[in-house]
Amino acid sequence: MYQASDFDIIDMHTHPFLSSEQVIGQYWKPESITDFVREMNKVGIYKFAGSVIYNTKGEFDFNAIAKLNADALRIRDRYPDAYIPGIHVHGAYPQESCAMLHKMYAQGVRLIGELVPYSLGTGEYASDGMLEIFREAEKLGVLVSIHGCSEDKIAPVLLACPKLQVILAHPGDTAVALERFEFVSRYDNLYIDISGTGMFRWGMLRYAIDTCGVNKILFGSDMPVCSPGMNLGGVLSENLTFEEFKLVLGDNFRNMLNSLR
Repeated sequence: MYQASDFDIIDMHTHPFLSSEQVIGQYWKPESITDFVREMNKVGIYKFAGSVIYNTKGEFDFNAIAKLNADALRIRDRYPDAYIPGIHVHGAYPQESCAMLHKMYAQGVRLIGELVPYSLGTGEYASDGMLEIFREAEKLGVLVSIHGCSEDKIAPVLLACPKLQVILAHPGDTAVALERFEFVSRYDNLYIDISGTGMFRWGMLRYAIDTCGVNKILFGSDMPVCSPGMNLGGVLSENLTFEEFKLVLGDNFRNMLNSLR
């Protein structure tokens, strides 16, 4: 069995934080970003990506979104070799979001999300405002990570922005996962990360690779909501080749980012 140290792992779905209002763990909540990074390193994960998020649900204005993005850059400044920042956008503020996107792009940001509309009240993915933002992201060449959803919620975006690379989060449990793997396999610009529910089902990753193709599967944990060690152990226990492990655990996401430069 391979070990974490055999791979250059990127956990592409996390939610780091700078303040208590941004800690979304459900059972154990790390007290500082230092604790967060220590827990990741403890299981062999030294690179991570994702967005800063609020731990309460509501309707947030653009100033609140901008604060999350500014904190993501602050975390990157503190961990420049470890953290790949993801930023938020808001469908009710498309012009402000596009301007923010350009500002962040100039500072090296190449990832939007994970976007969590049900939590931040930023609008459905296929709303007019979000589509305007996604079209701008497509022009710039920026990846988009979105909270897991059904095909009808994201298909309009995939069709309207065929060059936009979209990463769907969370396989979900069996029935949902089967549905998501099937529609991920049908869109050239849609990928899936394996954070959240699903990895405890033995054989899920092998099935996902066989259904979607190994290049479409990305490792993520959803730390601090979910255990990075448990998710990583679930991957390493699967019957994959060394090259498949290498792609899923980091190279697929790395290659996507490199293609944008």
